Amino acid sequence: MTQTLTEYYRVPESLIARISVPNLSGPAGFFSLGPQAICYGQCESGVSPVPQDLACYDASGRISVVDSTVCLPFDPQQVVDNLRRERYESQLTPHKDRFVSQQWVRKCYYAVRELLPVSLRRHMQRAYFSDWKSRTFPAWPVDLSVDILHEKLLHFSMEASGLQRMPFIWFWPQGSTSCLIMTHDVETAAGRDFTLQLMDLDESYGIKASFQVIPEKRYEVPAEYVREIKERQFEFNIHDLNHDGQLYQDRQEFLRRAAAINAYARKYCARGFRAGAMYRNLDWYDSFEFSYDMSVPNVAHLEPKRGGCCTVMPFFVGNILELPLTASQDYSLFHILNDYSIDLWKKQLEIIRQRNGLMSFIAHPDYLIDRRARQVYESLLDYLRHMITEEHVWAALPCEVDQWWRARSRMKLVEKGGHWEIEGPDKDRAQIAYAVIEGDRLVYEYPTAAAHEADHR
Repeated sequence: MTQTLTEYYRVPESLIARISVPNLSGPAGFFSLGPQAICYGQCESGVSPVPQDLACYDASGRISVVDSTVCLPFDPQQVVDNLRRERYESQLTPHKDRFVSQQWVRKCYYAVRELLPVSLRRHMQRAYFSDWKSRTFPAWPVDLSVDILHEKLLHFSMEASGLQRMPFIWFWPQGSTSCLIMTHDVETAAGRDFTLQLMDLDESYGIKASFQVIPEKRYEVPAEYVREIKERQFEFNIHDLNHDGQLYQDRQEFLRRAAAINAYARKYCARGFRAGAMYRNLDWYDSFEFSYDMSVPNVAHLEPKRGGCCTVMPFFVGNILELPLTASQDYSLFHILNDYSIDLWKKQLEIIRQRNGLMSFIAHPDYLIDRRARQVYESLLDYLRHMITEEHVWAALPCEVDQWWRARSRMKLVEKGGHWEIEGPDKDRAQIAYAVIEGDRLVYEYPTAAAHEADHR
């Protein structure tokens, strides 16, 4: 049971209290840990089949500390895996979602998609997403359930061990408060042709980004195009195979496509992947040869496949690192919500920064050709530029985050001569932080200015 904390915080295992979990039986369902964290799994204190009205299913009062042991009515690893892998999603799926997810419906839509007027496609999409405001779980606009669960578990472990301060390896290199990645999915030939202009725009604000490119059918991918992206120190990744919405519909067809996708990854020396339309099946990821994936939203109210991983931190799915999408897509903002401001993005960024998480964006070159949308994107870049400088945020390429998170996963804290030291790869970039109990809350003390301290309630 200590694995959950050691993987998330990189805390010394010797300092973690014993965690006791009962023999669980019965169906999985929803329960809460206070008002901010909804869990899904088996729980001795009872579960609900739906995530609404969970006041009667709050497991917080059933957590206790007995003889230096944290006694839980649920298995935290089971809950974390269920949320990250969206195993609750079938419990949320209304009739229209089940209908749209059927293979023949998707095939029909994508077969005629290019023949439909853009206005009609957007009308259909708005109709499909019309219920997004009524969805209570995952929480909009950012869900922190996995992160709150880890924090609460560490808090109880510290109380059981009689510790007021717990050392751990800080989440980001060189004491950065949070991390930012910008990504661009290239949907059409027009978007491909706008890539050079978009790189100029990004660079003018001091930001490098990754471009996810569709390798088959949609458009040509000239060698010069790939070389230009890489020579300018942007990143080149794979975006689906042909973006027809069918990647995960059938297991055998998926295996065929995964083999072709892996071949393109080798051809282009690409380390990252994102599926078309954010479709995903994390249980099939072992067929990919990528180092990291970027297909799982934090909260997916405005994605064709609903759900969400409920965390703002990277996490491993087997050997693949998942970099979740934590900010709304530009397409959703402009064409589903009809919002041409950065207000929603700023709200999401504030929530993520408070949790010292990963701020990840998708901005499509195809949609930024439009002057009005591009002006909004420039406003975002300007906001991000000041945030990076003033708040010590690490602006990185996805491949750099992948390298860092893998190195951090192999680091450990060891006590030498009465003080803690970090051992492991890339240790010179790592920093020791402390989780500190202050009353009934946990505060992170990390090696940046005191103004950046995180206050978690």
